[in-house]
Amino acid sequence: MLTLYNDRHALHHGKLEMFRGELVPCFEVPARADFVLQALNDRGLGPVESPEDFDDAAIARVHAPRYLDFLAHAWDEWVALDPANAQRDALPSYWPIRTFRSDVLPASFPARMGLFSYDAGTPLTAGTWEAARAGACCALTAARRVAKGERAAFALTRPPGHHAGLDFFGGYCFLNNAAIAAQALRDAGVERVAVLDIDYHHGNGTQAIFYERADVHFSSVHGDPHTEYPYFLGHADERGAGEGLGFNRNLPLARGIGFAAWREALKEALRGIAAFGPGALVVSLGLDTFAGDPIAGFTLATPDYLRVGEDLADAGLPTVFVFEGGYAVAEVGVNAVNVLDGFMQRAG
Repeated sequence: MLTLYNDRHALHHGKLEMFRGELVPCFEVPARADFVLQALNDRGLGPVESPEDFDDAAIARVHAPRYLDFLAHAWDEWVALDPANAQRDALPSYWPIRTFRSDVLPASFPARMGLFSYDAGTPLTAGTWEAARAGACCALTAARRVAKGERAAFALTRPPGHHAGLDFFGGYCFLNNAAIAAQALRDAGVERVAVLDIDYHHGNGTQAIFYERADVHFSSVHGDPHTEYPYFLGHADERGAGEGLGFNRNLPLARGIGFAAWREALKEALRGIAAFGPGALVVSLGLDTFAGDPIAGFTLATPDYLRVGEDLADAGLPTVFVFEGGYAVAEVGVNAVNVLDGFMQRAG
């Protein structure tokens, strides 16, 4: 399998995040991608290449221009507020929730940071924009290669993307790589695209981006938002709206479930995708379903991920894999590569 690797991902390296009321070292660290790359090389699963470059117009097919402009200049503005800020990451502290306006762009940098975010657990760093933008190029390159005939391609990048929406970041995510890949496949002529999110946490950003569209089907298997992040989206009754009604499917599951129940939900999601009849599939590949993950609650074991890859291959679709969550750092590499290995062995 072809892997597109973001060699600039480590430029984004947050120091601290707000987690359950206290500042703690970030769970989302560069070593996550490093372990996946090492496992890919150890397994000899296929070539690893650098992504092609794309202009921001391709990213703006998914994200609002004023949001992209904010991300591109945010670090410089943060440091301009106080030179000492160069030694600390930026975290938001104000949010325009119900009854507040979001159409007027504030002059204040802290206010704009709140406008374009939804949690205090996603630090913005000196290298965030460069790392995230290179990651989007990985997703775009993977989509281009699959559109040109590759059976599958893997965008190995961080920060992850599936929590990022049209004009907001959060959940460690800034640019929605899976949505960018899906839109690129559509722009390449694939009439219908499915996005399947198997991260422990619901892909709220991806859902929101495609919620009113009939050409992209979004399906997610995740922890029940009654108890699990991101809490305010991911319920089973969210089925799409307008032209998109019926093209959004959530399968929330209780904390603590094992592989058998999780796999049945995956197969149910795949049956829905088959009924949609897509020409290509994008998989948000989160590995925080692993039993040892520190911020999740399912109990999948390392060998289970081979079976996950086989099930995904049985869909019979050209497939773009995009690396998302997974915070049991030492195990995330073998777990991710097991999915890809299982996929390729079954796909032949």
